[in-house]
Amino acid sequence: MIKLETFLIVSAILFSLGIYIIIARKNVIAILMGVELILNAASLNFVAFNKYSVPTSFSGQMFSVFIIVLAACEAVVAFAIVMSMYKNFKDINADSATTMKE
Repeated sequence: MIKLETFLIVSAILFSLGIYIIIARKNVIAILMGVELILNAASLNFVAFNKYSVPTSFSGQMFSVFIIVLAACEAVVAFAIVMSMYKNFKDINADSATTMKE
C-alpha cells in the first residue's frame, strides 16, 4: 500500500518542476507546460487526500475532473494567445511581447 507521504512527495516534485519551468523558460509553450504541471500536482493532492480521508467519497475525483476541464480550457485559450503572438511578433518568446499593439 502506498502511503500518503509518497503522493505528497511526488506532488511536491511536480509542483517544484512547474515553478522552475515557469521561472526559467522564456518560451510561451514551455511556460504553459509548467502551469499544467502545477495543475497536475494539485489534482494529485486532491485525489490522495480523498483516498486517505474518506475512501467512500468521490469529492477528490470530482475536483480532479474539474481541474482537467479547467486545464483543457486553459490550453485552448493559451493556444489562441500563442498563435496571435506568433502572428504579431513572428516569435513565441515571452520577452518579445513587451509592447502593446494599438
